[in-house]
Amino acid sequence: MSGVLLVGHGGPEVLEWHDDLPVPKPAASDVIVRVAAAGVNNTDINTRVGWYSRGSKPADDAAWNGAPLGLPRIQGADVCGHIVAVGRDVDPGRIGERVILEPSLVEADGESLETSWYFGSECDGGFAQFTKIAARHAFRVNSDLADVELASFPCSYSTAENLESRAEVGPGDTVLITGASGGVGSAAVQIAKARGASVIAVAASAKAEALRALGVERVIDRGGDLVDELGANSVDVVIDLVGGPGWPALIEVLRPRGRYA
Repeated sequence: MSGVLLVGHGGPEVLEWHDDLPVPKPAASDVIVRVAAAGVNNTDINTRVGWYSRGSKPADDAAWNGAPLGLPRIQGADVCGHIVAVGRDVDPGRIGERVILEPSLVEADGESLETSWYFGSECDGGFAQFTKIAARHAFRVNSDLADVELASFPCSYSTAENLESRAEVGPGDTVLITGASGGVGSAAVQIAKARGASVIAVAASAKAEALRALGVERVIDRGGDLVDELGANSVDVVIDLVGGPGWPALIEVLRPRGRYA
């Protein structure tokens, strides 16, 4: 099969195209997926450049789960495709399913993992014609969205959904989202709206129009003073995707018994 191999740490020059890669074979609880689309997210880039090093600078001493990356590696955490084969313990009726893949893995190669892996980091991912994954991590989708659109979901949307689940975002809430124009931020905006909340976004003013198109009621420039703009005790939930020195103001605008994630 064809695919892209990561052969070292560094820039794009450490990515190599190959046409002679073996098609993966499923373990008993695996599925084989023909990849229709695969996104590139920050985890793929950070893994390539060695950003997950245990030290203060990029190095090759660690990958996503804290262990050195095994090379060569097929990266690609965000995948949409179709199941074309299954292991012996998987219902053959799943063949043909359109799926998106959960990148945070608790099972691989038929074994439960003591420490979670990330798809395309501790095991091969989706930058190839075919990939394999435990059946429990392949989720059937029935959607009019294109493959390339669905391939943007696994990392950013699952992160945003977990944040909002922890914060119990619901109808009537006013939610303040920092870094709202990024991948996770824009996902958080859409999920909060789907949950019935009103959204205030913190982002660069140049991104305001795009955010309003997603349903944001108000955009505050990231250089503005949140307390002056909103007043103390004014929001129910803060979804903070930035952190850093702006944190005290976020706490000040949060209502008593508000939720921060």
